[in-house]
Amino acid sequence: MNPTPVFKRILLKISGEALAANQGFGVDTTRIHEIAAELSDVQKLGIQTAIVVGGGNFFRGVAQQAKDMDRVSADHMGMLATVINALALQDALEKQGVFTRVMSAIEMNQVAEPFIRRRAMRHLEKGRVVIFAGGTGNPYFSTDTAASLRAMEIKADVILKATKVDGIYDADPMKVNGARKFNQITYMDVLKLGLKVMDSTAISLCKDNDLPIVIFNLNERGNIRRVILGEKIGSMVCA
Repeated sequence: MNPTPVFKRILLKISGEALAANQGFGVDTTRIHEIAAELSDVQKLGIQTAIVVGGGNFFRGVAQQAKDMDRVSADHMGMLATVINALALQDALEKQGVFTRVMSAIEMNQVAEPFIRRRAMRHLEKGRVVIFAGGTGNPYFSTDTAASLRAMEIKADVILKATKVDGIYDADPMKVNGARKFNQITYMDVLKLGLKVMDSTAISLCKDNDLPIVIFNLNERGNIRRVILGEKIGSMVCA
């Protein structure tokens, strides 16, 4: 008997750092192919998958490296970094035999389709993985906010935020021994406690539209599939 997914259409948020793996900068080819293999397994379940990828492995507008730059220019550079990652992920997915489209919020017709909502939804219905690049296309908005926005636009059932920790804690578990994990938490509590799950704009968007967020560890093989099949891993943010 085939396992039954609990979600039909997902939006997966992957950070740029996840693609860099232990290199810290650029794209680790081994890691990106591992992620693509997992996504290929997910596609076989009949899931409609959209992805928003960050750009922190190349450039981030709010990082130390951009401190003397104009914020708008720095954010535009960050958006272009997400396009590089999206193309790398597209290539890795297509090597797995997964049909993929990159849609960019910044027009660059030679490398990606422009983001058109109805076209994106049609790609998903046809079983293609859609990678949204270029953030929201606007400075001052993070790729987390882009993930929330795109999830609403395509009517996703859930945002899956893939991170390097296995959920939400009241302190950084890498630095604080005995940090407490939340298996489930409300949007309001995330905002009140100032937890660094996603930025407050992204959380508020999800809260206003009742869109659940699952935070889980991407580094544990098979976790994307487990979340989709309804296993209780990671942490869920909901009303």
